[in-house]
Amino acid sequence: MNSDKLNNNIEKGLKSSSQSISDFGINNSVVHWNLDSDYLSKITVDKKMGVFSNTGALAIDTGEFTGRSPMDRFIVKDSISKDAVWWGDINIAFDSNKFDDLYNKVITYLSGKEIYARNAVACASKKYRLTLTVVNEYPWSNLFADNMFIRLNEDEVKEFKSEWTIINAPGFMADPKVDGTRQHNFAILNFTKKVILIGGTGYTGEIKKGIFSALNFTLPYQENVLSMHCSANVGQNGDTALFFGLSGTGKTTLSADPNRNLIGDDEHGWSENEVFNFEGGCYAKCIDLSEDKEPDIFNAIKKGALLENITFKNGTNEPDYMNGSKTQNTRVSYPIHFINNIQTPSIGPTPKNIFFLTCDAFGVLPPISKLTPGQAMFHFISGYTAKVAGTEAGVTEPQTTFSACFGAPFMPLHPTLYAKMLGDKMEKSDVNVWLINTGWSGGAYGTGSRIKLKYTRAMISAALNGDLDKVEYQNHPVFGLNMPETCINVPEELLNPKNTWADGNLYDEKANELAKAFKLNFEQFADNANEEILDALPKEIIAK
Repeated sequence: MNSDKLNNNIEKGLKSSSQSISDFGINNSVVHWNLDSDYLSKITVDKKMGVFSNTGALAIDTGEFTGRSPMDRFIVKDSISKDAVWWGDINIAFDSNKFDDLYNKVITYLSGKEIYARNAVACASKKYRLTLTVVNEYPWSNLFADNMFIRLNEDEVKEFKSEWTIINAPGFMADPKVDGTRQHNFAILNFTKKVILIGGTGYTGEIKKGIFSALNFTLPYQENVLSMHCSANVGQNGDTALFFGLSGTGKTTLSADPNRNLIGDDEHGWSENEVFNFEGGCYAKCIDLSEDKEPDIFNAIKKGALLENITFKNGTNEPDYMNGSKTQNTRVSYPIHFINNIQTPSIGPTPKNIFFLTCDAFGVLPPISKLTPGQAMFHFISGYTAKVAGTEAGVTEPQTTFSACFGAPFMPLHPTLYAKMLGDKMEKSDVNVWLINTGWSGGAYGTGSRIKLKYTRAMISAALNGDLDKVEYQNHPVFGLNMPETCINVPEELLNPKNTWADGNLYDEKANELAKAFKLNFEQFADNANEEILDALPKEIIAK
């Protein structure tokens, strides 16, 4: 390794000739640049911050936070953001002077420490690629960045020029009274300085969602590219499919299809004529993981992968994926090439099918339905699902929620802007849009049961290969959804949710209850909705 001493920093490893850690204000530190996964894993184990599993994956605990903390995510309010960002409970304003003060505190905290830095890229499309530098206090956080962002070769690193910076200091605790935060942890985006500042939390998802939030601002607002919280894959005939949904609804699982090439599992852009992955890796949930149910993900957990907050079977180093005692949000990150059937590069043509995934805790919505353009826009803006236990701090039981664009926590702009872009693209494309319920059937949560993954896969396969173009449909009396009457390898009674309930009257009551929740939520968007979208609102059943 080469070593350069600049501004009292010892900088080791492969680095850009035009970049130094002192550029960020850090001094008197030992900095490891662009270490590979083997080295980062070894350092983590040597420092007793993690252990190796039986498959060679590195297993660590993220500490106090095992999920995102949405109430502690901020955006600096300045000349760039003040009139563009949709301010409120999701996009919380942060003072620019407070940001500068807090940044300096974090930099002072990191100065004098052994730290880890790397250069990477977001966006597989060369036209829209975003260069970034990640500076981490912990080696395993840097491994996460290596897994999740697009990796560079040696020549690219040497000539690297960074546009965005992520400063990640889990051990730094803010003082809310002085620093302007809500509590000791924070994740703050500064669009003017192109910096993401993260402190007080070791949860790695804050790193990836920081860049996702940045792209959700820059691409639609500055480049006319639709940014999407979705997974994507492509078939042998070049037919791209998108899967929208919040954490826990099945984006990662359902896009990992042995018969289709994976473009990406979570974050994508849709430009004029292509869909491209933002990331270079996958971040999958591990709870209840098995080789039978999800072989691609299970077999990707090997040397180089990073397991988070899992437990081991007694007396072994074999992960116990059934154990959620630390959190239901156990996770693994790995480079996308750990999946066998991937699209290279991570780009596909304009989509032929779009799936909106929802985890319906009421057990009301059908397991699959085909949407009209108006319904597609309505359900995209609504973004109904249930918060699944563990994906956010403080959530231990499923809670019904509406998240605009199936990703409101990461969307800095007003939801109708993203919705209009999606509507324009659907109008220009011959695309089928489907609503998929991966949640409950036969009753609400606590009474009914989760729809089996094998049935969901069968319904999606039927949609993708055109089988559902050849069947009869019936209309849902409340939501107006077109439900197929038959689907190969799926019990017919499952296709109409009312048929799975023991008491049809109770089903109607729950359907009305959910319809009222949809309409109440949509009131905030109604003024910006056209007649076609308004016609898609559910209509409650009037009791006879």
